[in-house]
Amino acid sequence: MMQSTLHYAWTCSCCGRQFDELPIHWAATAPLQYEMLSVAERSSRAELSDDFCTIDGSAFFIRGNVALPLVGYSETFTWGAWVSLSAASMEGVRAAWNRHDRQRVGPFFGWLCTALPYEPTIVGIKARVHFNAPPILPFIELEATDHPLAIEQRQGISVEQAIAIVERLPCN
Repeated sequence: MMQSTLHYAWTCSCCGRQFDELPIHWAATAPLQYEMLSVAERSSRAELSDDFCTIDGSAFFIRGNVALPLVGYSETFTWGAWVSLSAASMEGVRAAWNRHDRQRVGPFFGWLCTALPYEPTIVGIKARVHFNAPPILPFIELEATDHPLAIEQRQGISVEQAIAIVERLPCN
């Protein structure tokens, strides 16, 4: 039976704080390629919004979610991540973005461009971006490989695994 809420007491090993609920969404604010630019380069070469990023007018990125089902719960652990898209795919994305039925468009092929705490790195994993109805962010489906993140997306993770993931992240 699935639980509808995720109340789970745990203590952060980084800061020692105690929590009553598990944080189940973490997000990168920009694609790795943007983060690698200096502040001056960002202002002259890149455009970044909540959902899109363009660098040099030729590298295109969209923000979406990589969802990992939590075994035994209705919630998912979600990574907010960025995917690079071709110019043609970005045209299709922008044309459909504000449509009420945008979930009927796509999916769009791309490459994951967010550094997450996984070994081996997940940067460069093949992905498909699937639209959801507005205002829900797109769903990022990873290629079915033997990478730990791709396996977790297909098979789900336990609450204990989710806590282990959270504890690998820097404290805010």
